[in-house]
Amino acid sequence: MPLQIRPANDGDLEALSALTLLAFEPIFASFQGILGSQIYPIVYPDWQRSQREWVETICASDKIAVWVAQLDGTAIGLVAYELNQKKRVGEVQFLVVHPAHQNQGVGTALNEFALAQMRAAGMLLAVVGTGGDASHAPARRSYEKAGYTALPLVRYYKKL
Repeated sequence: MPLQIRPANDGDLEALSALTLLAFEPIFASFQGILGSQIYPIVYPDWQRSQREWVETICASDKIAVWVAQLDGTAIGLVAYELNQKKRVGEVQFLVVHPAHQNQGVGTALNEFALAQMRAAGMLLAVVGTGGDASHAPARRSYEKAGYTALPLVRYYKKL
């Protein structure tokens, strides 16, 4: 059965939270290595809880569209985006692909789907943010394949 992209529903919450935690585990391990043992726990005291809460927030929002990538009846990814009708800008708030399905075109399919939805809604610009560390390389590749232009930004932290 080919990849399907469908609207998220209430029954997806547990599966989307679980795949998000799996996908973000290497990202937060990378952040811990970068920030070190003194800064990391201040910035990310409980990343698992905050990620679960973020999935719950986007799924409950009436302003954020959440779509699920499904393969053989199993949720393997999601994309969430918000449309600003006044500015005519669509913003991808969240894109997650299960680690076992990364680098197989799922992220690209979700990106292309979201961009098509934004165009159909009359948006003139799409934006997305992601990390610049090595753990975010798959996300950056997916966004670049979808035609996004990167604007390098840097955020610094210092323990006081």
